Amino acid sequence: QVQLVESGGGLVQPGGSLRLSCSASGSIFGFYARGWYRQAPGKQRELVAGITRGGITNYAAAVKGRFTISSDNAKNTMWLQMDSLKPEDTAVYYCNADIRLSWATSFGDYWGQGTQVTVSS
Repeated sequence: QVQLVESGGGLVQPGGSLRLSCSASGSIFGFYARGWYRQAPGKQRELVAGITRGGITNYAAAVKGRFTISSDNAKNTMWLQMDSLKPEDTAVYYCNADIRLSWATSFGDYWGQGTQVTVSS
């Protein structure tokens, strides 16, 4: 069964950096990164950073200039570089990608399991 596997979360002090990674496990036919989302306790899931199939990126106003999304679709992997972290960035972060399992199927919407990011002194 194909899954998106995330890594890189953890506890960091304000002003610090973390790099989240997300890779598709298993054999797949196609992969396109779509974006990173986050959900803080008591809040709705929100888009943090998005990326189009052509590589155009967009960011939530709260993270613009501090976070960078990137991907290597040929390697079925995407990243989120987070710098100058603030306590309000604390949340569970989820990756989202379009995955095609075989030549006979269409792309489907896949989500990572989530990784906790805590920014605290």
